[in-house]
Amino acid sequence: MAPRRALLITLDGVGIGAAPDAVSYGDAGADTLGHVAEACGGLELPHLQRMGLGNIAQIRGVPPDQSPLAAWGRMHERSAGKDTTCGHWELAGLVLETPLRTFPQGFPPEIIHAFRRETELDPIGNRAASGTEILRELGEEHLRTGRPIVYTSVDSVFQIAAHEEIIPVERLYEICRIARRILDPYQVGRVIARPFQGASARDFTRTSRRHDFSLSPVGPTLLDALAEARYDVFGVGKIHDIFAGRGMTRFTATQSNGDGMDRTIAALRQIDAGLVFTNLVDFDMLFGHRRDARGFGRALEEFDRLLPGLIEGLGDRDLLVISADHGCDPTTEGTDHTREDVPLLVWSKAMKAGADLGVRATFADVGATLAEFFGVGPTSGGESFLEALGGAG
Repeated sequence: MAPRRALLITLDGVGIGAAPDAVSYGDAGADTLGHVAEACGGLELPHLQRMGLGNIAQIRGVPPDQSPLAAWGRMHERSAGKDTTCGHWELAGLVLETPLRTFPQGFPPEIIHAFRRETELDPIGNRAASGTEILRELGEEHLRTGRPIVYTSVDSVFQIAAHEEIIPVERLYEICRIARRILDPYQVGRVIARPFQGASARDFTRTSRRHDFSLSPVGPTLLDALAEARYDVFGVGKIHDIFAGRGMTRFTATQSNGDGMDRTIAALRQIDAGLVFTNLVDFDMLFGHRRDARGFGRALEEFDRLLPGLIEGLGDRDLLVISADHGCDPTTEGTDHTREDVPLLVWSKAMKAGADLGVRATFADVGATLAEFFGVGPTSGGESFLEALGGAG
């Protein structure tokens, strides 16, 4: 019998409507996919439509399919939070009952003092802001003084921005590693290096050499179980960073969604049995946070165009799962993530037709399903829907 492979693609920030508890997060009415489609006058997503995306929710330009090829549904997030880390961990079966720490009013003096002491650098900023906004406000001061820019958001992040000619990228990474050690006891999800270039506030741009230094998962995940069973786990994009490398046998960074799709296809060619776990970040990073609904729509249409080439590389016993980690509605006030349900599309050549997977109580159902698919035992956080996939199981 041929070995099994699975591909889990996370469309970063592509929510599909406000979660039941969205009001508690200030996100009542959020709907990333729905609002992006409306802002674009409709989306052209023929391949995702054929899989069943329009069966999950009302999306302008993406009608329901009478006989979808993929199994389809939507998932609530059970973890406390709406950031990248807890969303991905939950997809891998780890549900966070206690949220990762956030500091929307800035980091307390003891953290900043420790940062000064251990890096010998005096940061500027220390407040919640969007990345582009903070560069416009403080980038020129950074050029004059050499002081790194520290900022955060409503997510559990400690971000450090520095011009590549003022603080070289490798030095910035070392500063981030120091900050990571300082912040571990505070349960901050990610320290993010944000290198940028440009001569003035008019032309500052962040470069592709961003790097995330994540808190190690606080419990076992699907990736740990797969690695222990000697399956390959190939992380594409931010996956290695999000899981702090744990459970990963191989990984590669990406430059864009298109590059991420190319590297995903290449990763599939390199493994005989195991999981390829891909994060496509452009939706969130380039368009959601920057409130660019039309750019978001174009990125979705690009992904749809690239999807057939990816599917061609899948074998008869391979399983494809497409989902997301949170919302990032570019039409709402502010620039932060939104607490939303996420889409769920599951496909295999072995499936005769798609099934309605309903509304799942947790993203961790994906981890439970993949654990059963690979025969590595159940994960603790979710309920498998493998039986509902019919021949794909």
